[in-house]
Amino acid sequence: MGVYQQQVLPRLINVLCGMEVAGPYRARACAGLHGRVLEIGFGSGHNVPFYPAAVTAVHAIEPSDVAWKLAAERVAASPVPVERSGLDGQSVPLPDNTCDTALSTYTLCTIPDVVAALKEVRRVLQPGGTLHFLDHGLAEDGKVQRWQHRLDPLQGRVFGGCRLTRQIADVVTEAGFVIRELDRFYEKGAPKSLGADYLGVAVSP
Repeated sequence: MGVYQQQVLPRLINVLCGMEVAGPYRARACAGLHGRVLEIGFGSGHNVPFYPAAVTAVHAIEPSDVAWKLAAERVAASPVPVERSGLDGQSVPLPDNTCDTALSTYTLCTIPDVVAALKEVRRVLQPGGTLHFLDHGLAEDGKVQRWQHRLDPLQGRVFGGCRLTRQIADVVTEAGFVIRELDRFYEKGAPKSLGADYLGVAVSP
């Protein structure tokens, strides 16, 4: 990877994903997490302030060393231990049935083989465990979709493979999860093509 991907992009994402407007969405995504949590795409730790009291430990999967360094203060301030437990959501180095719940925010849009990653999440979750997810993806409105398809190649180049046209609910179910809750909406203040969000909870049977 080049300097942009390794050094610049994690800092850019830290700023963009740390915007105050995302706080309420992160809080909703984290609600109901409990026990040992697997968080894929931990980034620079913007979810840490929203972990519920029922969370006892977090296994963070994050490929970027820069993002992990940017997360240091948030990790140090976390009321629960956060351990960097792997680099690749497509191959999580944890035993089967390790975690009670899992979390993914603004990550499923970017992972190259997202279904493989979600199957890894299922493997690491205990039976009946839940995946809490928040991501942007393909909108429901046809006019917005057309703009998303136009912008998708540029989005991928600038933001490390991020896709605007991924149907998040579909990849979650393709990996074997059963969606229990799903809310689709446009983020306040964001262009609809960039802020068509999926927020939900899915169960691993």
